[in-house]
Amino acid sequence: MTKAIHILNGPNLNLLGMRQPEIYGHATLADVESDCAAVAAGCGLSVKLMQSNHEGQIVDWIHAARETAAAIVINPGALTHTSVAILDALNAFDGPVIEVHISNIHKREAFRHRSYVSLRADGVIAGCGVEGYALAVRRIATLLTH
Repeated sequence: MTKAIHILNGPNLNLLGMRQPEIYGHATLADVESDCAAVAAGCGLSVKLMQSNHEGQIVDWIHAARETAAAIVINPGALTHTSVAILDALNAFDGPVIEVHISNIHKREAFRHRSYVSLRADGVIAGCGVEGYALAVRRIATLLTH
């Protein structure tokens, strides 16, 4: 049985490919899942991608990951900057956590420069477009083998 990486996505990422393509590009979450699955398979891992517009659902998925996932890749969207609940849930998860942002949040509005998730993340990837997800999966593979 392969180790699973849970890829969690927050609010509005269900609109990826349609919402503000000048910032987020034209790829969809299905494209992200396909790319990550290919990278993971090459590393002997698997992925499970989930998206919710609801903070509590994401917290529940993080709790469930304690039993079912070796690692978490998370793009909490706007909850990055507001959710202590997601931070607390991630602090209760023992595996590696990589935070991903499609855009470079540090080149955007000042309120986007603060991330609660970064306080727990083992790495942060920002500004690499949707390729950041595959980079995160590669980094997780490295962390899991050491």
